[in-house]
Amino acid sequence: MLDSFRDAFRLPDLKRRILFTLGVLLIFRLGAHVPTPGIDAEAMSSLFDQGGVLGFLDIFAGGALRRFSVFALGVAPYINASIVMQLLVVIFPTLEKMQKEGEDGRKKIVQWTRLAAVGFALVQAVGMTFWLRGLGIFSGHVFEGAIVVGTVTAGSIAVMWLGEEISDHGIGNGISLLIFAGIVARVPEAIIQSWNMIRLGEMNFLVLLLALALMVGVIAGCIMLQEGQRRLPVQYAKRVVGNKVYGGQSTFIPLKVNQAGVIPIIFASSVLLFPYSVAKFFSGDIALFFQRIFGPGSFVYTLFYVALIVFFSYFYTAVVFNPADVANNMKKYGGFILGIRPGKPTSDFIEKVMSRITLAGAVFLAFVALVPNLMTQFMGITSFYFGGTAVLIVVGVALDTVHQIEGQLLMRHYEGILKRKDKTGGLLRF
Repeated sequence: MLDSFRDAFRLPDLKRRILFTLGVLLIFRLGAHVPTPGIDAEAMSSLFDQGGVLGFLDIFAGGALRRFSVFALGVAPYINASIVMQLLVVIFPTLEKMQKEGEDGRKKIVQWTRLAAVGFALVQAVGMTFWLRGLGIFSGHVFEGAIVVGTVTAGSIAVMWLGEEISDHGIGNGISLLIFAGIVARVPEAIIQSWNMIRLGEMNFLVLLLALALMVGVIAGCIMLQEGQRRLPVQYAKRVVGNKVYGGQSTFIPLKVNQAGVIPIIFASSVLLFPYSVAKFFSGDIALFFQRIFGPGSFVYTLFYVALIVFFSYFYTAVVFNPADVANNMKKYGGFILGIRPGKPTSDFIEKVMSRITLAGAVFLAFVALVPNLMTQFMGITSFYFGGTAVLIVVGVALDTVHQIEGQLLMRHYEGILKRKDKTGGLLRF
C-alpha cells in the first residue's frame, strides 16, 4: 500500500490533483474558523453544549455552525437545491430532455442548481439570523443583520464553489469530500471528550469498549455494503469480420448492491432536518410540535428517515443506471444473458434484479445508519459520535476516493492501493 501511495505521487497529473484537493480542504477548514461579525461566539458555543439537533448539524459542518463562522451553512443549501432539481428533472419532461441533450443541457441545469442553492442559502441565513436575535446571541440592528446574512450566504456560495473545484480539478466528489472533512475534523475532539468522561467517571470503560466494537462492526458493514455486487453472466456470440473472429467470450455485468453510495443518507438527513430547522426559527405551539415530532431520535423522525433512505436509494439508482441502455448495448455487440431474449426482455430482467438488490441494499443501509444511534442512546453516551450516519459517509467517501486514485494508477499500469487474495492464496491486484 505504501508503494502504491508513492507511485501516486510519481505521476505529475495525479500528484497535482491530490495536492489540489488537499489544498482546497485546507482552505475549507480555515474558513470554518473565520468568525461572522456581530455574533457572540461564547453564547453560541454554550447553546450547542446543550446537545440535540444542533450538535447533529454541527457534525456535518465540522464545527463551523457552533462558531457561526462564514462557512456556517456548509453544503446544506447546495444539497437541498440538488434534491429539488433532480426531482424536477424527473417530473418535467422538458428538463429531462434538456439533461439528455448533452453538455449544454447539463450546464444549464447545473447553473439553475447553483441559483437555487443561493436562494436556499439566503432563506436559511435570514432564518438563522432572526433565530439568534431571539435568543440574544445576536443583538445588532437591521444593517448589522444584513451584514450577517450577506456574510453567511457568501460563505455558502464559496463552499459550493470549492466543492465544484475539487470535482473538476481534484480527486473525488467535491461536495462529499467537504462533508467528509467536516466529520473527520470532529474526531479528535470526540476522542478527547470521551477520555475526559472516562477520567471523570461519567462513562464506564466497558461501555466505551462496547461502543468501539460497535464502530468496528459498522465500518465492516459499510465496506461490505459499498463493495457488494451482483454479477449477471453475459455471453457474447462469435462474429466474423473479414478474416478475424470476434466475441465468443463470457463476462458479467456488475450490479452494485448500493448503487447510490452515501447519497441517500445525505439527502434523507437534509430533507428531515429542514422542517425541524425552520421550526426552530419560530415560537408557538405549532413550532414546538414540529420540533418535537421531527427532532432526531423521535419515532416519526426514525420512520421517515428509513423511508427516505429507501426512496432516495431507488431514486438515485434510477437516475444513474438505465437498464434499457445496458440491454441495447449488449444487443448491439451480440451479447445476451443465458435464458433471456435480447432487447426488452433483457432490460426487464436487469431492472427486476436491480430492483431486488437495491431494496436489500437500502434496507441494510438504513439498518446500519440507525442501529449505532439507537445503541448509543440506550447506552447513555451523549458525546460519543463514531457510529451511524457519520461513519457511513466517511467510509463511503473514502472508498470512492481510493477507487478513483486506483483508476488513475491502473491507466498508467501501476498497482492499485487495495489488494485482495484469490482462492489459491495469490494476490489479485486492482
